[in-house]
Amino acid sequence: MAAGAGSGGGGGGTAGASSAAFLWSEVSRCGQNGDFGRALKSVNKILQVNKDDVTALHCKVVCLIQNGSFKEALSVIHTHTKVLTSDLIAFEKAYCEYRLNRIDNALKTIQGASQQTDKLKELYGQVLYRLERYDDCLAVYRDLIRNSQDDYEEERKTNLSAVVAAQSAWEKVEPEDLGLQEATYELCYNAACALIGQGRLNDAMKSLQKAEDLCRQSLAEDSDVTEEDIEAELAIIHGQMAFILQLQGHTEEALQLYNQIIKLKPTDVGLLAVIANNIVTLNKDQNVFDSKKKVKLTNAEGVEHKLSKKQLQAIEFNKALLAMYTNQADQCRKLSSSLQSQSPEHFLPVLIQAAQLCREKQHAKAIDLLQEFADQHPEKAAEIKLTMAQLKLAQGNITKACVIMRSIEELRQKPGMVSALVTMYSHEEDIDSAIEVLTQTIEWYQEFQPKSSVHLLLIREAANFKLKHGRKKEAISDLEELWKQNPDDIHTLAQLISAYSLVDPEKAKVLSRHLPSSDTMSLKVDVDALENSHGATYVRKKGGKQTNESQQEEQGQGDIKKKKKKKKGKLPKNYDPKVAPDPERWLPMRERSYYRGRKKGKKKDQIGKGTQGAMSAASSELDASKTASSPPTSPRPGTVTAAPSASTSNMVPPRHQKPVGAAGAKKKQQQRKKKGGKGGW
Repeated sequence: MAAGAGSGGGGGGTAGASSAAFLWSEVSRCGQNGDFGRALKSVNKILQVNKDDVTALHCKVVCLIQNGSFKEALSVIHTHTKVLTSDLIAFEKAYCEYRLNRIDNALKTIQGASQQTDKLKELYGQVLYRLERYDDCLAVYRDLIRNSQDDYEEERKTNLSAVVAAQSAWEKVEPEDLGLQEATYELCYNAACALIGQGRLNDAMKSLQKAEDLCRQSLAEDSDVTEEDIEAELAIIHGQMAFILQLQGHTEEALQLYNQIIKLKPTDVGLLAVIANNIVTLNKDQNVFDSKKKVKLTNAEGVEHKLSKKQLQAIEFNKALLAMYTNQADQCRKLSSSLQSQSPEHFLPVLIQAAQLCREKQHAKAIDLLQEFADQHPEKAAEIKLTMAQLKLAQGNITKACVIMRSIEELRQKPGMVSALVTMYSHEEDIDSAIEVLTQTIEWYQEFQPKSSVHLLLIREAANFKLKHGRKKEAISDLEELWKQNPDDIHTLAQLISAYSLVDPEKAKVLSRHLPSSDTMSLKVDVDALENSHGATYVRKKGGKQTNESQQEEQGQGDIKKKKKKKKGKLPKNYDPKVAPDPERWLPMRERSYYRGRKKGKKKDQIGKGTQGAMSAASSELDASKTASSPPTSPRPGTVTAAPSASTSNMVPPRHQKPVGAAGAKKKQQQRKKKGGKGGW
């Protein structure tokens, strides 16, 4: 029994050793083939025999990482801390923390490692990039490229160019020339991003077009890659092209390109969030329903780990603005307050809150809010005070706006600020304050920048302003300074003489000696050619009356022009040239001098009036038997009776007849009818 038992024990040990060797060979074979799932099963079988096998535990962690099970891998590391020391497992632990977006923990793990291997340095560079410590990251990649010789040099150069692009875009640092050849589309893309940060948009567009060509060429070589795969890979390049178009003001083209990318449904949530945000900025306060749909894309899971802090901040700002445009006041205040708590030094959240208050007609509260922020953050006071001045202008309080603007120390001597203040004071007819602004600015330049071109420009503008408003005495000192700087300036000398003529005529006479003689000022002009030229034509203003001189000039110019043929007007058929036409024929009948109006009460002779069967005086006229013997009645005023022997050609047409009594005084127009009376027809 005992021997048998001993023999059995020995045979079991040999079988266990052969089984372990087989499992290890299986692990090695699966690892080389990339089948980490089967390798993990073999490792677990090994650990069933020896749970503290360091090599097996290490392999298990690697298999879990390769399968994407980072939490489980990190759990194994934490469970076996005594066996898996930090020096042995530092890279795997830091990598799991990095992939789980525990960036600070990954940094501590890397910095706690006793030996900094190349792969640990690679991971260190990635961690620094995610933490936006670009200077330290740049130093790490430079050291790696300088001291490494392997097949990953191209990837390191790509990461190095990405760091340079981030510095240019987010920190506005002028990138140094690292001598990187744009041999791949990734390098071209990163170079374009760096150019965008510098504001060189046209050069950036060329780099992106080159990146697109290289990307198509490299992917076309792979037969397994479809056209859809190529378009998905190009989505980030096209998104950057659309951004450049947006910056250049080509909003329609940019919007079209953005929508094309969204239709592809890219898997990169960061790219989708950026494009959706840019579409919202293009919509502004229009098409808010589309903006609401696009904003949902910025809330996808994992977006916060894909974008930089400034990108996330810009998205939150736009959310607050969209809430304001859609009249969601509470939501707008909530978002802007959250932004202010996250970035107390940033003035955009305060501006959004002030804008919301202004939409609610609470201008006083908005100004108080801005003033409070300006007091707390003096370095941001300039932008805030300009906003306060704009609010005062919107309220029509120009004087207070000027006071606020003059309190901005760092902008007080800027030509733009001086111009704005002078314009505003002139609008308020406060010429003294405008001159005071100009004088103070000139004195500052005289003390600190006497040879500046702005100094002379301000003196010139001050002199012109004073002359324009009749302050010739005050303009003398400015004109003298200008003439002193440029003695050949005849225009300034003439202005100076004109100003001195009111103050010191003798001085004006002395200065007039410096004027050039009339002979030197004569111009070679062909007088005959000038007189014969058409010159500028005079156009009479509407509503203005011409003077006698202007009428004569216009008549003289009209003689030069070729007269157009006038068509003969059509005359009436019964027109008689021997009879003078009625001068009042163009007036309405009731406005003519001979119009007497219709008299009331003379309706006796009208037919069809009176009681039935009654005889009227007009009935005798209708009796044909009485017309022959009855004497002819006298003609009524305004009519002419023709003699039997008269020719029809001597008949005066009614239009040319002048009524009897037309030469008399003008009669009064017909009196108005009594109120309530019935109008006849």
